[in-house]
Amino acid sequence: MIPNSLDSDRFDPLGGHFNQQGWKMADALRVALAGLGTVGGGVIRLLDTNRDLITRRAGRPIEVVAVSARDRTKDRGVDLSRFDWVDDTAALATHEKADVVVELIGGSDGPALTLARNTLAAGRGFVTANKAMLAHHGLELAQKAEGAGVPLKFEAAVAGGIPVIKGLREGAAANVISNVYGILNGTCNFILSKMEAEGRDFAEVLAEAQALGYAEADPSFDIDGVDAAHKLSILAAIAFGTQPAFDDVAISGIRHVLAADIAEAAALGYRVRLVGVGEAGPHGLFQRVHPHLIPLDHPLAHVTGSTNAVVAQGNFVGRLLFQGAGAGDGPTASAVVADLIDIARGEFGPAFAMPAASLVQEKPADAGERRGRAYLRFTVEDKVGVLAEIAAAMRDAGVSIESLIQRGATAGGGVLVAIVTHEGPERAVAQALERLRGSSSVIGQPLLMHILG
Repeated sequence: MIPNSLDSDRFDPLGGHFNQQGWKMADALRVALAGLGTVGGGVIRLLDTNRDLITRRAGRPIEVVAVSARDRTKDRGVDLSRFDWVDDTAALATHEKADVVVELIGGSDGPALTLARNTLAAGRGFVTANKAMLAHHGLELAQKAEGAGVPLKFEAAVAGGIPVIKGLREGAAANVISNVYGILNGTCNFILSKMEAEGRDFAEVLAEAQALGYAEADPSFDIDGVDAAHKLSILAAIAFGTQPAFDDVAISGIRHVLAADIAEAAALGYRVRLVGVGEAGPHGLFQRVHPHLIPLDHPLAHVTGSTNAVVAQGNFVGRLLFQGAGAGDGPTASAVVADLIDIARGEFGPAFAMPAASLVQEKPADAGERRGRAYLRFTVEDKVGVLAEIAAAMRDAGVSIESLIQRGATAGGGVLVAIVTHEGPERAVAQALERLRGSSSVIGQPLLMHILG
């Protein structure tokens, strides 16, 4: 059992750790680990390599006592013989030696969710890197953790080793956060920055990313923006005091971005990045994951490769920038062990920065009311009257055009037309695109990218 940090009579910083029945715990914080993939192995290696430092910072040792994974015979590069092997992952929730369960198996439902529910019901702490599960079931799990008086920690679920959750939940706790946004998926950022640097198209760079291990064999969750949306919904809940609302995130990925779009953006003084944006205001909660044009003088424009970065705006602290490695065994394991150190110290509070009962079920904001500038790219037939047709659709919808550029023929035989709009309501841009839907002059689906700030 884990001492609740709010019950100071149950935690002695000089070494006395007591459970809720008042019995003294073992000196070590004992951990059961579910999942021995890249991150799970990284957690064991980190605890071994930095054991003395971690013990000093935690005030007591942190020891893995039991593990579970699908394949007992696989060589993971660490000595597993010292741990209890549990074939049934769900049994870790009630393992007699464990104080805390770490879940690194993934998936929004299935074994991961069963393990989370059972662990919290057994009155044990739970640490996870599972953003999909938290995005879909975070409120339920937070309620269960509070009811049992045990920690639910998930620093590793968003932006790998970057302490953005701790920064928002604790460091910026006194601030009203007006917006939080950032580059939340390293695979997409690797692809876009590679396309930018080498002038290559999406499919070719994606194949390279898969060969290098930056992208999964099925990369849909990454390149279609779902992974970033999971993370955004968690950040928004912490930043704005709202219930996690993944279903309200508007999602658009990067698979339709061309090398020509990136070159056009560069000529205009921008870089293309997949950005998750969350804002809270009087009209509701706005959440969107979408490729954006980023001005070159903005910090996010210089985030390259698989790096992640998050920006938050507080009313007293001002703009905060969190940047670093967003994935990988080392950074993610670092975040997991940081959570374990907090638990060993008896330092934890509500999972989403305030009691679950205080989290507001906020209505989604109407994106059509937002004002901003946009980049629109069309592939059109090379014939007279096409530009006039597009301009007329923009005019009739009330969209003011700042610039219109026509490029030469593409490999598919069409011509690229790029438009940058003046600032205006997003609803007008959507209406203009609707007017052009079904036009015989437009080939395929137009690409819309908003211009950040």
